Amino acid sequence: MAHLLIVEDKASFRDLLLKLLSPPHAPHRVDTAGDAATARKLLDAHAYDLVLSDVRLPDADGFTVLAHARQLHPPPEVVMMTAFATVDAAVAAVKAGAYDYLAKPFEPDDLRLTLDRALERRSLRARADAAEATLQRLQAAGDMLGDSPPMRQVRRLIERVAGLDVTVLVTGESGTGKELVARAVHRTGPRAAKPFVAVNCGAIPANLLESELFGHARGAFTGAANARAGLFEEAEGGTLFLDEIGELPLDLQVKLNRVLQERLLRRVGESRERPVDARVIAATHRPLEALAAEGRFREDLYFRLNVYPVELPPLRQRGEDILLLARHFLGEAARRFGRPVDAFAPEAMRQLLTHPWPGNVRELRNVVERAVILADTEAVLTLDLPARGPEAEHAQGAPAFTLTGNFREAMEQAREQATRQYFHALLLRTEGNVTRAAEQAGIERESLHRLLRRVDLNALDYRPG
Repeated sequence: MAHLLIVEDKASFRDLLLKLLSPPHAPHRVDTAGDAATARKLLDAHAYDLVLSDVRLPDADGFTVLAHARQLHPPPEVVMMTAFATVDAAVAAVKAGAYDYLAKPFEPDDLRLTLDRALERRSLRARADAAEATLQRLQAAGDMLGDSPPMRQVRRLIERVAGLDVTVLVTGESGTGKELVARAVHRTGPRAAKPFVAVNCGAIPANLLESELFGHARGAFTGAANARAGLFEEAEGGTLFLDEIGELPLDLQVKLNRVLQERLLRRVGESRERPVDARVIAATHRPLEALAAEGRFREDLYFRLNVYPVELPPLRQRGEDILLLARHFLGEAARRFGRPVDAFAPEAMRQLLTHPWPGNVRELRNVVERAVILADTEAVLTLDLPARGPEAEHAQGAPAFTLTGNFREAMEQAREQATRQYFHALLLRTEGNVTRAAEQAGIERESLHRLLRRVDLNALDYRPG
């Protein structure tokens, strides 16, 4: 339930707004004021989520209420309304910090839609502020980024195992950050001062992998002009991270299992064994238990690796972490590319939060980096993010509409798409200014709002900053 303040001098209209925005018609707690002085006192006494203020008030204009509200922390969203709508007044209200501008008379549905959008933007901004505070706390502590319940559980598992000299198996979908977990275990454990060595078992040809892991003697094979230590020896005293362990060939699985059991290794081409002291952390996105049941992964090695399992959740189960991670990646990309981008517009945040992220954290990083490069303002807009849904399919060459066999339905679908394309171009040209867009389109603001709602466009997506 949001806390609203209505500032309107006409008692009859004030009472109507109170009725429209209070239960059972709307789920809000609503206070009212008939003048600017009363509104300022209420604003100082209560933490409002939104202010709906008339421009013309008996003791001042609504812009004084807007200015007072903008000085509060955190400031409520403000929607201005007037029976004397002009383009200049609308532009002035938005530039002064108002969310939007309603011209009287307006439809109840348009009022509710505008207020719902404003409250959503406030909620998104509050989430962004919370994410920024959490990000700074985690970065200062050197912790893994993430404060969702699944990630708090991962951190607890890391804390428990870091000081124990046991093998760890990190599982999770591709792109979830399994190497970051391995590095966190290494960094917070007693081996932190020693090397951390990482190898992707699926990225090295099978005929070279044994030599990479265990080393080789001089002349062990063609091209082995000198003896060479393997990655196990490079990680002496520290941690060896074996990523994509499920790709390890079966014959090497036998040798790896023996090294883990005996703490001894034999270089390729040598007869003597060498002691080795490296903690092994393995990772995989494949179901090793199922592979073992099918005979595609050695069961004994699976049990030896799975002494302490840590399962990383996919990003779609970490909704609270999306904005936090996106803000971190934005800061990194802005510094790397020298771009003056430091925030996400509310509608861009909404798109980030609603995307399913099949590529997990890796996909999020790539999307944010691309957006930072494309952004023309200091804030990332939805236009800077990859197209989702029907627009993406159309951009990739999918047909503009699917033939249904019914001429009327096909024409209606084409008309809807043409309408959407027109208003998309119009909002781009007017930078999301609804009043200017309505004027250029030759229609009323209320009609424009209805049309935008019908074709699922939001003017906020097109506003700079």
